[in-house]
Amino acid sequence: MACLSSLLEYGTAKVIVIRSRVVGSVFRLIQFLIILYVIGYVCVVQKSYQVNDSVISTVTTKVKGTGFTNISGLGAHVWDVADYNIPPEGESSFFVLTNMIITPNQMQSSCPELPDQSTICMSDCDCTEGSSDVRGNGIQTGLCVNYSETVKTCEVLSWCPLEIDTDLPENPLLAGAENFTVLIKNTVTYPKFNFHKRNILPDVNSSYLKQCEFNRITDPHCPIFRLKDMVAEAEEDFQTMATRGGVLGILIDWSCDLDFPEHYCGPKYSFRRMDNKNPENNVAPGYNFRFAKYYKTTDDVETRTLIKAYGIRFDVIVFGTVRPHKQY
Repeated sequence: MACLSSLLEYGTAKVIVIRSRVVGSVFRLIQFLIILYVIGYVCVVQKSYQVNDSVISTVTTKVKGTGFTNISGLGAHVWDVADYNIPPEGESSFFVLTNMIITPNQMQSSCPELPDQSTICMSDCDCTEGSSDVRGNGIQTGLCVNYSETVKTCEVLSWCPLEIDTDLPENPLLAGAENFTVLIKNTVTYPKFNFHKRNILPDVNSSYLKQCEFNRITDPHCPIFRLKDMVAEAEEDFQTMATRGGVLGILIDWSCDLDFPEHYCGPKYSFRRMDNKNPENNVAPGYNFRFAKYYKTTDDVETRTLIKAYGIRFDVIVFGTVRPHKQY
């Protein structure tokens, strides 16, 4: 009977009205803040009602410009894009040669190793035939020979004469590289919404590309950039950076909100130095690598010119998300 009685009961909540301006104001303020958060932050700022997608990007670059050097071992030399843009095609990056150490007329022969604690010798007994050092330049012959009038080192089989990589010019040899330009072609795709766009906008024609240069005020949509301007926007000095090289990031932000018309969706460019330049941790600064140009003499002997190349590597980094109001 008790269970049946409870099923037939009806209860209602008792409402107590508190007539207090303070309590009522606090209650309405809490309601207002909740509404403001949902509408203002969640819907307007975060746009949480939208589905977003991350960008897929392809980048190609084309560098233009001509430089001139007149240095020992190379003589007067005009440098075009085939000389200083190494390699000519990179994966979302390109390199511009600005400084170098040149060792000309190397050939396969024997010569004294460069002197250090492990290669300085007094007699042949200090050298081991056939041994090599990963930090050395060749294979020891087992002979102790004169490096200079006062120093003897172990002889090595190598490309001789050996490179002396401490003679880096204090100023970049290709100082004029600061005026080289680069055309950046970037296509982005948001596959979830079948949305595609290029950084070369539909209203840009070939005649405009031949004379324009990126400027945030006058030409913000021009895809051609002067190298020194990009370095300057990263708050760096081109000539200083070009001496030992470095890595500069070209950041392209494709974050778009398709609640607005599509023509508002465009690339936003920024620039930042990416390699370490901390003066308190300056071991192995800059950016460099080696490459060689090979020749054959009239006697059919293979020779080469070894170049230790210093320069700036430009990395194009594309990122962003798109937020459409409706799914395409």
